[in-house]
Amino acid sequence: MGSSTSGDLQMKPNLESDLFSSETIVAKCKNSEIYSQNLYAAMANNRFFYGDQEWSCSWRMSGGIVADLRDKGEDYMTFYCSGIGSHNGYVTESVVTEEISLDLMKIGWTFKPYEKT
Repeated sequence: MGSSTSGDLQMKPNLESDLFSSETIVAKCKNSEIYSQNLYAAMANNRFFYGDQEWSCSWRMSGGIVADLRDKGEDYMTFYCSGIGSHNGYVTESVVTEEISLDLMKIGWTFKPYEKT
């Protein structure tokens, strides 16, 4: 996962496509709104790395990715800003739960928070 080559052309790693390629992550998103929200929160305010290649996305894009992974007719607004006032297993934006961290590591991705300025 992460990157592929076509001739001499190397594609930049893309976490979004790797999430869709992970049967485990797709199944967890389809079956758990809490897991889905936790994945949204992790993507919403962190930088992700496949080797030394960086990937990141906006909160809106994060919500859209998770809604698409779930494939239940939701859109980005289902998850956007859902971490405000954590409740019932939901976490605030930028929190990466142990389960999400482990699942991302299994597909070759690590993360770092944005540096505070």
